[in-house]
Amino acid sequence: MHRRKPLGTVWSIVLILVGGYVALLLYLYFFQAKLLYLPRIPSYEILATPDTIGLAYEEVTIVTDDGVSLDAWFLPVNQARGVLLFFHGNAGNISHRLDSLKVFNELGLATLIFDYRGYGRSRGVPSEEGTYRDAEAVWRYITEQRHTKPKDTVLFGRSLGAAIAAHLATQHTPGALIIESGFTSVPDMAAEVYPFFPARRLARLYYDTKAYLDSVSCPVLIVHSRDDEIIPFGHGRRLFAVANEPKEFLEMRGGHNDGFLVSGQAYVDGFDTFLRAHLGR
Repeated sequence: MHRRKPLGTVWSIVLILVGGYVALLLYLYFFQAKLLYLPRIPSYEILATPDTIGLAYEEVTIVTDDGVSLDAWFLPVNQARGVLLFFHGNAGNISHRLDSLKVFNELGLATLIFDYRGYGRSRGVPSEEGTYRDAEAVWRYITEQRHTKPKDTVLFGRSLGAAIAAHLATQHTPGALIIESGFTSVPDMAAEVYPFFPARRLARLYYDTKAYLDSVSCPVLIVHSRDDEIIPFGHGRRLFAVANEPKEFLEMRGGHNDGFLVSGQAYVDGFDTFLRAHLGR
């Protein structure tokens, strides 16, 4: 015969479970920035520079309108077909993107890559509004100090950077916008990652890439992999659906962080075809 647990014991268990759930809700609400911005993963330090892989570069400091100094590299190319502004993802820093810099160099694109505030050697603390200010400062630098025409400028955003690049494209009209492995919005992602919590109502960060694309008038290339283990392929398809014409979709192979490497020449050819059709027109 089984003895019933005392009513007080049952209520204690319920209270512990409810308390734990509430504690997790509070953590998700107040510490979203720590969950999204990961400048120390895989490393906070600048581990290498473009000359490590044989690419010439200039170290650049860009100051935002609220006085934050951003660390950046400008990689020139002889007779460049255009200038690409590189908005990287939420983890690590510019020194973790050397493979991509090599690809863009081989595509004949000069590249400006920078670290958001609080990343790498950039000053400040990351925030959604802050990253948009960072993007605006980079745009001013490349168009006003480097005298690059907007039509010769490509905005490239990967993962979190896709939302930042898309937001910038609502404020200006570049030659093209490329979104790689992007999500529709942070609340959409949160609802998928935390299905047992009211994630949308808890959201304090938005990065609404899908909404931004509705206001973008330049040519758009959406790049995504069916194998993406972090941001599902469906996000890329939904972004493509809302983007205005002219637009193209490039399907990669491989995971979230290595898709461009796994896809190899197909990735490069897809970029080249898109750039030939739209850049500088």
